[in-house]
Amino acid sequence: MDTTAWLVLGAVAALIMLALALVLLVRVFRARKLLVDAGIPLRSKALVWAAVIYTVSPVDLLPDPVYLDDIGFLLVALRSLHSAAAAAGVRTGASIRAKTPATPVERRPDAVG
Repeated sequence: MDTTAWLVLGAVAALIMLALALVLLVRVFRARKLLVDAGIPLRSKALVWAAVIYTVSPVDLLPDPVYLDDIGFLLVALRSLHSAAAAAGVRTGASIRAKTPATPVERRPDAVG
């Protein structure tokens, strides 16, 4: 492969990572309902805002074309927020959809359980 092909491949990989980081950033902002809930610890809320600040900050662990550190930090923040919400008994959008059956389950009178 020549230099041009490597540059194109690198640019495509950088765009894919940037798109993934932006998608995760949007998911963090959509989770803002959980950020105002009183049952979720301040540590989880602060981690989410720290992830947002780190993502838009020019200071990074890895150079800016490589968004793996931003993606990882956003994933950790989202998982922490959702696990704290689940521990506090707050229902998130995903858990509401997961607990609501798509089709009603028909029970037979002779069925056990």
